[in-house]
Amino acid sequence: MGLKIIGAGVGRTGTASLKVALEQLGTGKSYHMTEVLQNPPLGKAWVEAAKSGSGDWDAIFDGYGSSVDYPGCTFWRELADYYPDAKLILTVRDPISWYESINETIMSQMLINGAKDSPFGELMQRIVWGTVDNRMEDKEYMVSYFENRTQEIIDAIPAERLLVFRVKEGWGPLCEFLGLPAPDTDFPHINSREETKQLIAGLTSRGISEESMAAAGKSVHGKDSD
Repeated sequence: MGLKIIGAGVGRTGTASLKVALEQLGTGKSYHMTEVLQNPPLGKAWVEAAKSGSGDWDAIFDGYGSSVDYPGCTFWRELADYYPDAKLILTVRDPISWYESINETIMSQMLINGAKDSPFGELMQRIVWGTVDNRMEDKEYMVSYFENRTQEIIDAIPAERLLVFRVKEGWGPLCEFLGLPAPDTDFPHINSREETKQLIAGLTSRGISEESMAAAGKSVHGKDSD
């Protein structure tokens, strides 16, 4: 099948909302970090991809029509080259609000400490934290990283192949870009900052295990706009 849509946006930019929206539009299953949480052994393939700089993409994405969020967004360039007919969606938000959100959630000290010495910790280090040189608490650096990354993708991908998208814009820009009719329902808003903090607290409270990862992956709900 191969990916038809590649989400290049990092976590906390509305990626969970985009996952649900794409599935509602009938583009097939969408690969999101929650896939790894619900099936922890999948993380091994991503660790190997990070070590080698590439992965067995057809095997990893077998049965999926799109990829959003981590781990896939770390490999946006490789995936864009491997699936030349796929369209790219770059979810963005205000860089400062993004930093405030990730600093309390996916790049928080609570998760870093809780994931230490676990397979999930190795995955996060190679796919997420390592991509920002482990400077998660350096606000100036992180804001600059977000802005530079956004511009790098805009510069690298032809305009007709790329949608720079804020989820608060709703169905209109997304459906126009994909050439699909807009559903007669509200655009989904999944996985708020507070809900993500609670998810991480539950994930780390008794030590990260495959069981706690699976439970966390199944609990994603709510809003992703914060």
